[in-house]
Formats: sequence, structure tokens, C-alpha cells
Amino acid sequence: MLSEFELISRYFKRPLHPGSRTALGIGDDCALLTPAPGCQLAISSDMLVEGRHFFAQADAYALGHKCLAVNLSDLAAMGAQPIAFTLALALPAAEEAWLEPFSSGLLALAQKYGCELIGGDTTKGPLTISITVFGEIPLTQALRRDAAKIGDDIWISGSLGDARLALAAYRHELHLDAESLHTAAQRMHQPAPRVALGMALRGIAHAAIDVSDGLSGDLGHILQGSRVGACVDLDALPAGTILQQQPAALRHDFMLNGGDDYELCFTAPSHRREQVLSAAEQAGVEVTRVGIIEATPGLRLVDGNDNPVVLTLHSFDHFSA
Repeated sequence: MLSEFELISRYFKRPLHPGSRTALGIGDDCALLTPAPGCQLAISSDMLVEGRHFFAQADAYALGHKCLAVNLSDLAAMGAQPIAFTLALALPAAEEAWLEPFSSGLLALAQKYGCELIGGDTTKGPLTISITVFGEIPLTQALRRDAAKIGDDIWISGSLGDARLALAAYRHELHLDAESLHTAAQRMHQPAPRVALGMALRGIAHAAIDVSDGLSGDLGHILQGSRVGACVDLDALPAGTILQQQPAALRHDFMLNGGDDYELCFTAPSHRREQVLSAAEQAGVEVTRVGIIEATPGLRLVDGNDNPVVLTLHSFDHFSA
């Protein structure tokens, strides 16, 4: 059986890359980070618990990817560049057959975004993964939730709902053929954090948030923080490729309330539409304009002909679901 320090050394300790912001990494009581001049740190933490955030016996490689991806998505929503992260890992047992693919999935994504593992902790217990990620962003350029302005366009990156569709199939709430389930499940198990887009939107967008708990609730955080309202065109929402094949009522429910999409919802002045599209092209991500920020509080839904639509809106909550 591996000891704690053998486990860390074998599966998680890697050399620092050239140009690293890490002055001291794994191996001491604290890590040391040196942000670039004129930048501030953006910091976010997420915890994933087996049976709550992922299924028991989930694929270890995909789980390693996802546990970091959801944190990188938070940095993306602020327009921050990833620089480092810590990992706190509770394991029922130190099984090499699980640790090898988990660390490979985790560190492959970390390398892709230049985000170094600089420390953390391991212990024995129910499988729980907690990551704290650090990014840097130039002063005054963070995309905050409280910065939306009346008249802003509302944009969505990528597509929505396929992750929730896969979950419904796993729960036997509906049936998908094997190929469709595999495609939808990729969005659930291995989301792509929109880091490049978030950075490209600096100085263009006003406010942003990542869609993790459902568009209705996450956009609601922007509306509440900015003390504004919004009108969203249901027919403009970008459904995932597999969700597009489902009935309209299901599409609307899963796009608005589904969660686990890890796309960006952001607002930007209408006169910056061409700049938004240019930023999205630069980042290699499609974006869709879906609504407008209004003065009247609350979220108003309409169809493509501007007719009011009434739907039940409920986002994910860890203590009510």
C-alpha cells in the first residue's frame, strides 16, 4: 500500500514549467505564487463528492479532467488566466489502478492551460475531491457578476442542455440510443472550460458567469448582483446537438434548468457586437445572442415572435436537490 507521500510524489508531483508564477511548489508547508506586475489573483474552490456530484465508479480519467475543468470554468467567467491549483483528496484506499488514470486526466488538462499543481492534502475517507484554483487578471479587468448594464446584450457560449440530457438517460428518465448517449455524456463528463473566451472578453463584456447550476439561476445571479432584469428569447437559446432532437418543452427545461454545461453567460454593450464575435472567433468558440438586460427586475421569457412564455424556473441547489 502506498504511503501518503509516495502517492503524492508518484502521481501528482511534476517539475515546474518555464515562466512559472510558482516560486515554490509541492514539498513545503506552503506554496509561493508571484503574480505578474499589475495583476491581481482570482481564486476559486470547488468540491466534488461521490454520489452527489458524480456517480460511484465514475471513469477515473474523466473525473480527473472534470474536477479541474469546473474550477477553470470559474476563472474563465472572471476573464482570468489560470496559473496554479491545489488538490485536497479523500480516498477510501490508495489504489494505483484508480490513481493512475485520475492523475493523468487531471494533469493533462492542467498542462493544456498552464495551470500547475502546487500543493494540497490527502487523507483516507469517502471519495471527495476539493480543488482551489488560482488565476491572474489585470487590475480592473475582471468580469464581475455585478457589472451588467441596462441595454446590454446577453450572450451564451457553445450550447446548453446535453449534459442534463445525459443525466436524464442515466437516471432512466428517458431513452437515448448508445451513440447519442455517448455524445451527450461527453458534455457531462469532460466539459471544456471557456478560458480563452473569458480572457478575450476583457474590456468588451461587462458581466459574466459560468453556467453550472442552470441558465435561469446563474443568469439570475447576474441580475441580482447588478440590480437589473432581463428578457431572454427561448427560441434563440443554443441547444446541444443531441438535445436538439428532443421535444421543445424538454429542450427549454434542460437549457434553462439543467446545469453542468460550463458555458459562459455574459453581457456586453450592443455597440460591441462585432467585438464579441471577433473575441469568440479568436477563442474558437461559437457564441449566441439570446436576450437583453432590462431595468425591470426579474427574468422575462419570450418566444421568437416576442410573445411571453411562462415556464417553471429552478436551478440546482446543493441543499434542496
